[in-house]
Amino acid sequence: MNNSPIKLTALSISDLVKLLKRSGSRTASEEMVRDDVANGALINSDGTFNLIKYAAYLAKDTDDAAN
Repeated sequence: MNNSPIKLTALSISDLVKLLKRSGSRTASEEMVRDDVANGALINSDGTFNLIKYAAYLAKDTDDAAN
């Protein structure tokens, strides 16, 4: 991520991982995100990620694991 504003609804995979790590994730990696996509996480048609939708996927995944 550079100093220009980022668009939270259109993040590259590397920017998504950097943002997750800066937010405290110890496990975020490009491989993890690719695995999540393979397991149903949504991705934009241009290959970017919507942070809100990805966070919702992670929350759902955590909720499913708890039940």
